[in-house]
Amino acid sequence: MSDEDVLHRISALVDEEHRLRSGQSEQGEATLARLTALEQQLDQCWDLLRRRRAATESGSDPAAADVRPVSEVEGYLG
Repeated sequence: MSDEDVLHRISALVDEEHRLRSGQSEQGEATLARLTALEQQLDQCWDLLRRRRAATESGSDPAAADVRPVSEVEGYLG
């Protein structure tokens, strides 16, 4: 997966999130669960993109960066 692929994925996830938040679909339990899943996937994508870019800047192989589990990405304290 390239940086461009990750950015396209982020864009698709953001589009879906905006559609759900704009009220174009029912705001039920399923929508809230989907929004939570979207937020987690976005966090994973942004994390992956940051790590790929850091690898590139340091001369490492960005392809070696894998998507980290939600529990790891969401548990990061900064």
